[in-house]
Amino acid sequence: MTALAAPTDRDRRRWAQYLVNERAEARVYRELAARRSGEERDILLALADAEGRHEAHWLDLLGGEPTRLPRPDVRTVLLGSMAKRFGSIFVLALAQTAEARSPYDDEPFATPAMAADEKIHHEVVRGLAARGRRRLSGTFRAAVFGANDGLVSNLALVMGVGATGVSPQFVLFSGIAGLLAGALSMGAGEFVSVRSQRELLAATGPSDYADHALPDLDLDANELALVYRTRGMAEDEALERARRVVSTAQAADRSQPYRLPAEHAQEHDVVGSAWGAALSSFLFFASGAVIPVLPWMLGLSGLAAVATALTLVGVALLATGAAVGVLSGASPLRRGLRQLAIGYGAALVTYLLGLLFGVSVA
Repeated sequence: MTALAAPTDRDRRRWAQYLVNERAEARVYRELAARRSGEERDILLALADAEGRHEAHWLDLLGGEPTRLPRPDVRTVLLGSMAKRFGSIFVLALAQTAEARSPYDDEPFATPAMAADEKIHHEVVRGLAARGRRRLSGTFRAAVFGANDGLVSNLALVMGVGATGVSPQFVLFSGIAGLLAGALSMGAGEFVSVRSQRELLAATGPSDYADHALPDLDLDANELALVYRTRGMAEDEALERARRVVSTAQAADRSQPYRLPAEHAQEHDVVGSAWGAALSSFLFFASGAVIPVLPWMLGLSGLAAVATALTLVGVALLATGAAVGVLSGASPLRRGLRQLAIGYGAALVTYLLGLLFGVSVA
């Protein structure tokens, strides 16, 4: 290993910052572990222990506990605060982003093992966050995207209609009509989608149509093997599975209708209720679409109503974009600003069209 130059005061200040950050990160993982059980708890505690080893390295270089220590960086403080209050997928997603920025790649006083640890930590947290994302209800994702659709489409509608110069009452009516039309369209579309998916699964998935006939099959000339081959099994594997199933069926009580055991039963993807999905989509879209209309519902008009609508929708777009960013492991601010730009861009286009085709009112 190449000999390092004697440490400077600047080096020691940097070590002290590393020290407090490692301690803070270890606390984050312990806070998250306290809200989990089983394997995930063990993994988080192991991450905290690894941060403790890094802490010990910097303590050793510093020659013991410094009399004065800096504060942890803002990112780590934020993670710690969220971990205490939420302990959710959002914290893990933010931690994933944080672990992707290792400070030890170019740090001469960090060991290669420490730099490697940080990269592995990123993958570990990424895996934990992925578990959480898979568990995260599809309803939540539908809520975010449904509300966002309502925000953008109805903001664009009321901006375009308002720019034509019609009365505030007409803008309000148009906004409510847009809310209902969009929400009904979303609900109907989701109903058809879920119902069609369920029908497709029912038509293509394995069924129990021939279960009762299994005991009568010839054990050697076993056509059940053909069924398994249609499901993608190799010929030898299909024949072995078929012989095992038919043997079990022939040994079963003939006085009762035979049914394949649960391990061979039909497997359906859970797609939920069509009516439940339709209602959820209706409500999610409506919850976003009502926000651009609120100023006119409260009696505002003109520039005041427009400014208020833009402000309310802007805040909501930033929130939904940030939520999507956190869940996807991307920058919440960048995703929020992207949603804001899309929403305001759509509103600008319809506003300009409204000015182009404006009408005069008596």
